[in-house]
Amino acid sequence: MRILTFTSLFPNRMNPDFGIFIFNRTSHLAKREGNVVEVVAPVPYFPNFLKWTARGSVVSIPPTEQIGNLQVHHPRYLLVPKVSMPLHGLLMYAGCMSYVKRLHQKCRFDCIDAHYVFPDGLAAVLIGSSLGIPVVVSARGTDIHTFQGFTTVRPQICWALRHAAGVIAVSDSLARMVRDLEPGLKDAQTIGNGVDGHRFFPEDQQTAREKLGLDLQDKIIVSVAALKYVKGPDLLVRAAALLKESFAGGKVLFVGVGPELESLQQLAEQLDCADICQFVGPVPNDQLRTYFSAANVSCLASRREGWPNVILESLACGTPVVATAVGAVPQLLADRELGAIVDPTPEAIHAGLSRALQQEWNPETLSAFAQGHTWENVAARVEVVLKRATGQMAGY
Repeated sequence: MRILTFTSLFPNRMNPDFGIFIFNRTSHLAKREGNVVEVVAPVPYFPNFLKWTARGSVVSIPPTEQIGNLQVHHPRYLLVPKVSMPLHGLLMYAGCMSYVKRLHQKCRFDCIDAHYVFPDGLAAVLIGSSLGIPVVVSARGTDIHTFQGFTTVRPQICWALRHAAGVIAVSDSLARMVRDLEPGLKDAQTIGNGVDGHRFFPEDQQTAREKLGLDLQDKIIVSVAALKYVKGPDLLVRAAALLKESFAGGKVLFVGVGPELESLQQLAEQLDCADICQFVGPVPNDQLRTYFSAANVSCLASRREGWPNVILESLACGTPVVATAVGAVPQLLADRELGAIVDPTPEAIHAGLSRALQQEWNPETLSAFAQGHTWENVAARVEVVLKRATGQMAGY
């Protein structure tokens, strides 16, 4: 098959970890025999004279680049942040339509593999309708959890789902939401993400801690997540305050960046747990293994999720996970030998962490479970959906 992957969330030379999970799925899809994949990853137009501003790094993204084994195109489209949100998908379509048409005329695509139902999926379905190419859209979380709540966006999401040739959701809960949104939908296949076993595997804990300058005697909790409300970092800070009262030698590492950093630091000061809360900042994806391996347990305190990649990454490194019961978490941590599922409250998170820190875990069991979720397997399942959408395989 000749496949066009369409997504605005994809690595580029300015941000090599941006949307790396989509890169992994697409890259392994391209490695399967008989497939040729190109990527269109549109970026908003930004004037060159403003390239030194906070958003100006997009100016330095080239029109075309090679990312791993994939050729990636970056057409520009007009977008005014926040103001243009209801028109985001239409603007993306307008900016990319002629570009994709030229690529299609050069060498025809069999299908479009689009990631995020809105705005990317809407734009891709419009492009596919114009060119007569079937489109499979993947729902990943925010596109359904958040955007369907906007009255101007919800009908656009429903239209994209209704006119897509296939729909993939990264979790069973997300698949149910998609079916509720568009009852006429034939089906929504649940296909989660995989884990890169060459990047995530157990390191010796002592060696990992020495690399990071961590005390060998401390009980380390690591949270790899953006510092924003939906990821629940405030819940974890409050749980850390409870942990300080009940568990000596605990330390919580927050790995990530986000708009709530300052408020979280203030909260930690107010709750007298700033001494055990360390805000590490951003860490490249290929260095996260050391943080997971150094920890006794990892924690994801999210209020909403699709398929949280950090759970499999932590388990692949032999580190158990305490996570809130949202999105695909109940699927991933159904086995109690892998971690604990808790309610999204400071008290429940604290209780789960306390139990996890006192429990004996088998790193081999954790890693083996995660390593069974390979990107090769994910790509094979996605390929089936794409072939059904193009009529190359019956039964969809």
